[in-house]
Amino acid sequence: MPDPKPAAAPQTPERIDLGTRFLRFERHGHLAICTIDRPAARNALSSSMYFGIKRAVEIVNSWPDPTALILTGVGDVFAPGGELRGKEEDRNPVLDHLTGADITPFEAVRHSFAPVVSAVNGICQGGGLLIAMLSDVAVVSERATFRAPELLRGIADSGYAAYLPAHVGIANARDLLVTGRKLDASEALRMGLVSRVVPHEQLMDAARAVAEDILRTAPEARMMVKRILHDGYGHVDRMSMDWSLWRAGEAREGMTAFAEKRSPAWVPKSIDSGKRL
Repeated sequence: MPDPKPAAAPQTPERIDLGTRFLRFERHGHLAICTIDRPAARNALSSSMYFGIKRAVEIVNSWPDPTALILTGVGDVFAPGGELRGKEEDRNPVLDHLTGADITPFEAVRHSFAPVVSAVNGICQGGGLLIAMLSDVAVVSERATFRAPELLRGIADSGYAAYLPAHVGIANARDLLVTGRKLDASEALRMGLVSRVVPHEQLMDAARAVAEDILRTAPEARMMVKRILHDGYGHVDRMSMDWSLWRAGEAREGMTAFAEKRSPAWVPKSIDSGKRL
């Protein structure tokens, strides 16, 4: 009998530099995986990381072969939002003059022709939740938690005000935004914030399966359907949000309070715990 053919050696994934050591970007054939990997800062997203995620979306969209992008995080954190302590070890001076939509990946994720799937492995807040919401599908670990804490930081996030009501309804959106309360995965599923919750150990397999399901659909027809779906979102008032972030005093106080692990000055003394909100 002829000797059996030796098993094919596993292919080494193609690794791509996104301009920051805190993002790992690998291509595995028809799938690309971008992993947020900054555990020492609980995966807080620096400007370079935000821009790197945007770049990952653009790179996948530039490839001629159909490829889906999966976004995930390390440990028990998907992404908590932007770095509020001013500690950016991967600072890129080229990005210093850019703000808002120039750096952040939200609109790139929303308008991506290539499928984008978020594999939400844990804490998902702020900009991390926006990324998950605007992905084609967010597959969520049973251990994940969700929060939109921007008003606790003095930030008038017009993106949340535009996107969240389409996901959960105006009453739920108002509740989440004006209180900044936390949801577990089961409540997020019941509310319609996310559509799929899976056992934690099955998260990446489920995300890959969803990405492949999307790749089986006709890409041009899918793009047209996505465009109609996105009409359900409200207008993102970038002018108000940029003013809130860069000119208004509340955001400066909110971020300073976060960095100093205390409550912001606007919290009434009678309910001030003295702790970070």
